[in-house]
Amino acid sequence: MKTALLISTYNWKEALDLVLKSVSAQSKLPDEIIIADDGSTQDTAETINQYQSIINVPIKHIWQEDSGFRKAEILNKSIAKTDADYIIQIDGDCILHPKFIEDHVKNAANGIYLYGSRVNILPEYVNDVLSNKIFKFNIFSKEIKNKSRTLHFSLLSDFYKPHKGISKKFRGCNVSYWRKDFIEINGYNEDFEGWGREDSDLAIRLGNKGILAKRLRYAGIIYHIHHKINSKYNLDKNDDIQQKTIAENVTWNKNGINKYP
Repeated sequence: MKTALLISTYNWKEALDLVLKSVSAQSKLPDEIIIADDGSTQDTAETINQYQSIINVPIKHIWQEDSGFRKAEILNKSIAKTDADYIIQIDGDCILHPKFIEDHVKNAANGIYLYGSRVNILPEYVNDVLSNKIFKFNIFSKEIKNKSRTLHFSLLSDFYKPHKGISKKFRGCNVSYWRKDFIEINGYNEDFEGWGREDSDLAIRLGNKGILAKRLRYAGIIYHIHHKINSKYNLDKNDDIQQKTIAENVTWNKNGINKYP
């Protein structure tokens, strides 16, 4: 099974640097890393280039022009550029627990997508984390909240079983799925522009196609670096798209990855 770690980013090289540091410390590396860049400036490319010689797997930097929040589009373009069987997806502000990749790979199973735990880094410690390049945390770390979520116990994680439907615990910043399942629903719906709902819509359509969800609790842990919430100017429209997906049991979207050969 060939795996790809997919990281979405936009103009926050300091956070991306810590994310890539945490990738370099993984107990198991992915077969390749894909940076889905929604229009960052050159300093992000320079940060990525520094890790080409540090992390011993190929790193692909897929960039599109900055024309507003178009996460769905850049993720489709990025997944179109890989032949990996399995996609492990995070955001560029999410530091990885050392066993993050190993946990997702260990739990990968046909007919299932995975969603993992998110620990939040407290706003008052973000500057310290970035300036001191802190990328390892534990239950005693003062920088984090939700401390119980940082506990890593594989045996406890095994008690969580696959289920139908999307969970309220689902976060698009910590999810993994089979590329073939993604292609069969035509990937992300690029009608989503602006912040919100593109990830949950994808999970709902996977569920509509019969793919079960499984929560990685006590495993698959990320540490989210607090930041200001993106503008929600288009959220009402995005909500309407998602509600149609639910009401009409939509699986295939018409504005997806099939545009990119």
